[in-house]
Amino acid sequence: MPDFIVSASAPQAGIAIAAATSTELVAEIRSRHDFSPLVTAAAGRLVTGTALFGVALKGRERITLQMSGDGPAGSIAADAWLLEPEVLGARGYAANPHVDLPLNAAGKFDVAGAIGTGTLQVTKSYDVGQPYAGVVPLYSGEVAEDIASYLVNSEQIPSVVALGVLANPDGVRAAGGVLAQVLPGADERAVAALEERALAMPPITKLIAEGADAHALLHALAGPIELRSHRTLDLRFACTCTRDKVEAALLGMGADELRTLADERSESEAFCEFCRKRYIFTSDELRELAERIA
Repeated sequence: MPDFIVSASAPQAGIAIAAATSTELVAEIRSRHDFSPLVTAAAGRLVTGTALFGVALKGRERITLQMSGDGPAGSIAADAWLLEPEVLGARGYAANPHVDLPLNAAGKFDVAGAIGTGTLQVTKSYDVGQPYAGVVPLYSGEVAEDIASYLVNSEQIPSVVALGVLANPDGVRAAGGVLAQVLPGADERAVAALEERALAMPPITKLIAEGADAHALLHALAGPIELRSHRTLDLRFACTCTRDKVEAALLGMGADELRTLADERSESEAFCEFCRKRYIFTSDELRELAERIA
């Protein structure tokens, strides 16, 4: 089932909801990075949450979420942007891809233990003007709770966030999530009912593994609340790296360093931390780059 995101609102209740299935996206990221099941769960939750943020993007806007903690996984990051008007691209990485820990007390992946104590940074880049970055302490390290904490503390938007990744050493069986945001003037009874439904919902991954798509997740959370559909976006893995961008980074090293690299080896290799694509530069190509600076 192809991944996609749907968004809707309930104007009378004052609630906006987005839901996503991201199984193929998370599987692609896991495969490219050779993530352990635990890191797959952590990075998969974050990239899904980032995609849910991304449902409101327009033009060349971009959203980036980065969790930096003192746990063994180190830093994990994800970002999302529009590839086309109705197609959202997303990618993610983790500093330490092979972390493995025992299951937590609930018998689930110990994502909080892998990330540890630290911060969540949310960066929004717009078509015009400077990017906006908000940073908050990690609330729990469980990703969904941290995103909800960011929204209420940094943007004053009470939210319900549920994210899930079902992974094992063989791959990703299910991934997805829902994000419900309370709008100004919301009906308090509707908000309370939404919170109750979120607590009573089966796990996101169970619903997806049983065949639920993003529409089904949306209505599972909304229940009897009347929704007005807004947007449907295909969701897929993408990366913005190019050889030109790698060349620009190499030029930043300076002419002397480039010449040293050219003298030390016949070929030098650079790779993108997000997609793991490798770029090869011969010693002659490095010397040509050095000449551009001189």
